[in-house]
Amino acid sequence: MKMRLLAALALAGCATPALAQEGDTAPPKDITVTGSVALVSDYRFRGVSQSDKELAVQGGLTVTHSSGFYVGTWASNLAGWGTFGGSNTELDLIGGYSTEISSGTTVDVGLTWYMYPGGASNTDFAEPYVKLSHTLGPVKALVGVAYAPKQQALGNYSATSYSRGQKEDNFYIWGDASAGVPNTALSVKAHLGYSNGNPGLGPNGTSVAPTGEYFDWLLGADYALGPVTLGVAYVDTNISKSESAYLQPNFSSSKNGSSIAASQVVFSVSAGF
Repeated sequence: MKMRLLAALALAGCATPALAQEGDTAPPKDITVTGSVALVSDYRFRGVSQSDKELAVQGGLTVTHSSGFYVGTWASNLAGWGTFGGSNTELDLIGGYSTEISSGTTVDVGLTWYMYPGGASNTDFAEPYVKLSHTLGPVKALVGVAYAPKQQALGNYSATSYSRGQKEDNFYIWGDASAGVPNTALSVKAHLGYSNGNPGLGPNGTSVAPTGEYFDWLLGADYALGPVTLGVAYVDTNISKSESAYLQPNFSSSKNGSSIAASQVVFSVSAGF
């Protein structure tokens, strides 16, 4: 599943006196709608920039049923190697099921369909995922596995292989952790991911999604200011300069030729409902 650099928004509930609740007999809603909007200084997907190391505007909407089933969508602008044509936009469609299997422990099974509206043909692909999360006091931890089966969008791109419908798959496993700092609006977060797929990156190189075998990681912090959350994170990968050079110009910033998989400090402003 995508690791988005959207800052988590903490929503604080207000306690209601017992007497005021006596007349409230309305049943809980079967459907809930949540959403978020964010401005990030760089859209990093699994450690690799999708916005040419520049600003991205992002937003998402999720509809959840009381049974645990949910559907949602998420979108962001793209740039640089992600220039697929069309609207230069990533639009994700998401569906799945989430349930608490024990106190504080939740399992989430679903599928993400990555779309690039109006872009090159055969860029869209599907990726199922499984996530297991646990909350203990202010500490939250999550482990996830995503596997995209063989699809042309992940295949090695060349005139010959493309015409023959060459396909590849991709495996991604990751862990996230976050913790609130007591008596403050500050929280800290960390991420570690491992990707293994066909070697390459970029629509004009090998595939349309960050692939190959590499690690990515993140260390950061969020600060809640009412309905707004400010975030900062250090993002990096172990993709070497020689590996980036081998895949030029797809690993290069269009501005100065620097690697879009190199370390970067990413800032974000987000809000949710």
